Amino acid sequence: MTGPTREATADLITLPGTPLADAVVDVIRPVETPSVFNHSIRSYLFARLVAGRLGMAAGHDYHDDLLFAACAMHDLGVASDGPHSQRFEVEGADRAAAFLIDRGVPAADADQVWQAIALHTSPGIAERRGTLCVLLREGLALDFGGAMGAGHVDALTDEQADAVHAAYPRLDMIRSLTDAIVAQAGKNPKNAPRYAIPGEFLRERENFGRTRMEHACRSSRWGN
Repeated sequence: MTGPTREATADLITLPGTPLADAVVDVIRPVETPSVFNHSIRSYLFARLVAGRLGMAAGHDYHDDLLFAACAMHDLGVASDGPHSQRFEVEGADRAAAFLIDRGVPAADADQVWQAIALHTSPGIAERRGTLCVLLREGLALDFGGAMGAGHVDALTDEQADAVHAAYPRLDMIRSLTDAIVAQAGKNPKNAPRYAIPGEFLRERENFGRTRMEHACRSSRWGN
């Protein structure tokens, strides 16, 4: 099987390139590890593929800048410069919404991004809260590559995955992201509520040395 053409690859990995999207990149790149940054960008690229599979078009069914903002900033709650005073999903959602409003994005649009980020670890809820919530959840699920991403596995061919990973390598993403979530969770009891992702990751690392997600992802589509 031949790989994608140069033009198709360029389209696949092209970011929005708008002033807002460029500003989002400028915010997250200095404060996230390269692994988490790449994961955030891949989540957007994969979410865009899922949108196409679902028959959704940018500019009609969703606003591409808002999708990029939600995906790119969804782990801003574990950024090195954060206050780290509440669970990372909510902290990231608050920071993202404030950033967007400061740049003139209408409050209703910023709230869509807030919901998508705040709910991205909440299966069964995110899928009922609008297009951005669905696409962010499915994009990052594809990037995890295991059972989470099974619903739209055929949205991404192996050739497309190779092109995306060449541009944005994984860099041991699962361990890096889990490290960041656990470190943030351990700074304040409010950051690690029981039965929420950060709280469970912290307890699993403390008790077993590795989270169930880390174990499961070893046998996922990407292996890390």
